[in-house]
Amino acid sequence: MGGSVLISGAGVAGSTLAYWLARHGFTVTVVERAAGQRSSGNPVDVKGHAVAVAEDMGVMPQLRAAATAVRRLVFLDTAGRERAGVSLSAFQGSAGDREVEISRADLAAILLAAARDNAEIRWGDAITGLEQAGDAVEVTFERGTPAHFDLVIGADGSHSAVRRLAFGPDSAFVRHMGMYVATLPVDHTLAGEDAVAMVSSPGRAFSVHPAHGIPLAAFFFRQRTVPDFDYRDLEQHKRLLAAAYAGKLGVYEEFLDRAAAAEDLYFDSVSRVSLPHWSIGRIGVVGDAASSLSLFGDGSTLAIIGAHTLAAELASTPGDISGALARYERRHRAVVRPKLRGFALARMLLVPNNRANITARNLAVRAMDTVL
Repeated sequence: MGGSVLISGAGVAGSTLAYWLARHGFTVTVVERAAGQRSSGNPVDVKGHAVAVAEDMGVMPQLRAAATAVRRLVFLDTAGRERAGVSLSAFQGSAGDREVEISRADLAAILLAAARDNAEIRWGDAITGLEQAGDAVEVTFERGTPAHFDLVIGADGSHSAVRRLAFGPDSAFVRHMGMYVATLPVDHTLAGEDAVAMVSSPGRAFSVHPAHGIPLAAFFFRQRTVPDFDYRDLEQHKRLLAAAYAGKLGVYEEFLDRAAAAEDLYFDSVSRVSLPHWSIGRIGVVGDAASSLSLFGDGSTLAIIGAHTLAAELASTPGDISGALARYERRHRAVVRPKLRGFALARMLLVPNNRANITARNLAVRAMDTVL
């Protein structure tokens, strides 16, 4: 039997890790700051080896039932005319048509439901202190009684509290990549229920994804670091969006008005998390808390694979936590590294910086579509 593990975060990585650790005989507690699971979320992919992990968990039927019906990506101009389009089959991974696209919230909820019977879930609480003492980690919480665990894992995203408490401030490990992104739910699509529509202008893009019945609008734009940026400051976010997009959306200007009036608006920097090591003693990180390039890449796929790898290594040598953490890091860095190198290409595809590059992108997309 394994020891006791505290996981911070009930998202994709945390839920997957909780399932596999419990299956391997560990005593698992998950602490989540939110009071309950979110009801919305941007669409993400379950691709490659993550599909096999989900199949082994028995959750693929639920994932397919909640999956989007999106089949195409179309590029529009600000007058509403289609300039290019491509089948999303061009972006399939190694698992082919077994792969699914699903909202992040639905994915996390399905994964957590699989783990819930064998893991304790503490909603509405958060870790405030970590102190390693011998063979345990002493943990203090915002609301709960202090406790000790054999191992603590931060699966709490790019703004990880565990990483900050154990490794140091975000400024040491999180680098702004010259872009910001905002998303909000809207009431209609731009190109039907089976297509993501994207509107480009130099240095900025706007899209509407049909999702799973609740369309999601997204704004992503190039901009250097905003001084005193706060990912929790809604009014600051609305000012930044207005400055970037006012007069730039043409016939889609109404969506900027929706953002200005929204109470449910996600806004953050597109950032890269880069740590020299993913563990310190009996404290480790997984998913975006360990290594991420938000918005681009296969974040949820990597989170599932990383959590599965971590659980497998801990189970293989339950008495050697440091060795298991080192092997997990070595194996998963090899999977993550190539994905991180794709940022420049993805940014060029989605947010060209001038009109000539927009035209070149559209020509390349048309050519790709004729081959498929």
